[in-house]
Amino acid sequence: MKSEIKSSSAQSASMQRRDSINNQQSTINNRAPETLALADRLHSAAIHLLRRLRKQDVATGEGPARLSALSVLVFAGPKTLGELAAAEQVKPPTMSRMVAGLARSRRDEITADPHDARRKRIRATPKGTRLLHKGRRLRIAALAVHLDSLAPQHRLQLAEAVEVLQGLLAAWN
Repeated sequence: MKSEIKSSSAQSASMQRRDSINNQQSTINNRAPETLALADRLHSAAIHLLRRLRKQDVATGEGPARLSALSVLVFAGPKTLGELAAAEQVKPPTMSRMVAGLARSRRDEITADPHDARRKRIRATPKGTRLLHKGRRLRIAALAVHLDSLAPQHRLQLAEAVEVLQGLLAAWN
């Protein structure tokens, strides 16, 4: 009986993934070619920009996955392991290893949940917060160097585009 429930649950999850992929494909097919081309260019530019800026993270001594998890804790506050794993789109065992690594370097702290003794809360320590802000300052400084090389009119255009992107992200579901 238990194996039938698991099998049924696995089939349901598989069908949901397939439906989601079909819906995404339908959404793509219904977009204007210019919109798809813009989305492709923006996607590529964002990835290349983040890859270049991520090189600054070497100075922090932590890898990108741990820094990303630490970022969630610093900017969104304490989380359970499950909440943190969901935010980072990884499985709990993977997040458990990241949290343990951050704890070993005293960049996060694991405490009992005040409302449920079975659950643990994870929060950034002051040391972790300082490290994350240092990494952010390094990335911003590296980007600013390149932004300074732009003509003033291009910096203005980029500032306007950032406003548009922030509006888009604010409305994102």
